[in-house]
Amino acid sequence: MSNQISTPLRRVSILAIDRVFASTLMQAKDFFHLASLRYGKQQGLGLTPGFATRLVSPDGQSVRSFSDVIMPVDGGLEDADIIVLPAFWDDFDGLCARYPQVLPWLREQHARGAVLCGEATGVFWLAEAGLLDGKEATTYWRFFTAFNERFPKVQLNQDKHLTDADNLYCAGGTTSACDLYIYLIERFCGASIAQAVARDILYEVQRSYSPGRIGFGGQKLHQDVIILQIQHWLEEHFADKFRFEDVAREHGMSIRNFMRRFQTATGDKPLHYLQRLRIETAKGLLSGSRKSIKTISYEVGYDDASFFARLFRQHTELSPNQYRQQFQQAA
Repeated sequence: MSNQISTPLRRVSILAIDRVFASTLMQAKDFFHLASLRYGKQQGLGLTPGFATRLVSPDGQSVRSFSDVIMPVDGGLEDADIIVLPAFWDDFDGLCARYPQVLPWLREQHARGAVLCGEATGVFWLAEAGLLDGKEATTYWRFFTAFNERFPKVQLNQDKHLTDADNLYCAGGTTSACDLYIYLIERFCGASIAQAVARDILYEVQRSYSPGRIGFGGQKLHQDVIILQIQHWLEEHFADKFRFEDVAREHGMSIRNFMRRFQTATGDKPLHYLQRLRIETAKGLLSGSRKSIKTISYEVGYDDASFFARLFRQHTELSPNQYRQQFQQAA
């Protein structure tokens, strides 16, 4: 199961409300607008954007940002493929009362398959809509206590800067939101466009935290406890030398039963799932360290650097060196 989707991206909607942080609003706009220009060029459209990136407000009217700037919008709430919920600074109960249209809109859009992203306090909208119940989430550290008290059904992870589950993405702050936007651009538009955007937007990849691996959370929303245990084990031991036959036996299954149950639960074959874990880890090492390709190959579980390079290209459309060079140019 490839990380990149085949359905074309048509519309990104970024929610504008009163007291929004204008910087987070325009950050999302810049990332996706630049991606749309790159995507349009790739599709032979010249300078025409390949998809629409729109600022929307609940009533279609301009909003006043946290810093008292009047922010014009492109229209009201509408269908979208990706919805971004930027950070805000205001009483959340007051915002819910002022904008009753937002919650049913989010529920409807998620039900029809849209990707929903919350940044910092923007995550509160996802939780208030009930979409994060029973799922992992994160938010800005200052609001951990308030979030826990208000949303006890949500599994708040205070150690992660990014979470994903069932097309619901949470970013703890501005830098992790940048990581998320690059990930989504890669998912919808391909690795080459994602890295071009990172380069063109002067995206700084040196950060004080590890972004971790996203794209796997949605594959844990199943009821097979044994398979979930194996997924967690793979995340810890992905670089080890092991056989799936031994993993199956240690969990009381035949290899055939294990293969069937794993794919039924996750939608992915065990080997492909393991490869994705290794490749996502390698991406972080390529962008955040100066280790050689051979060393990185070994650290993620491959003794043969040539095989690793071929596999990396299959998953990302880029060689390891090309991937690293794109990030170095971006930084």
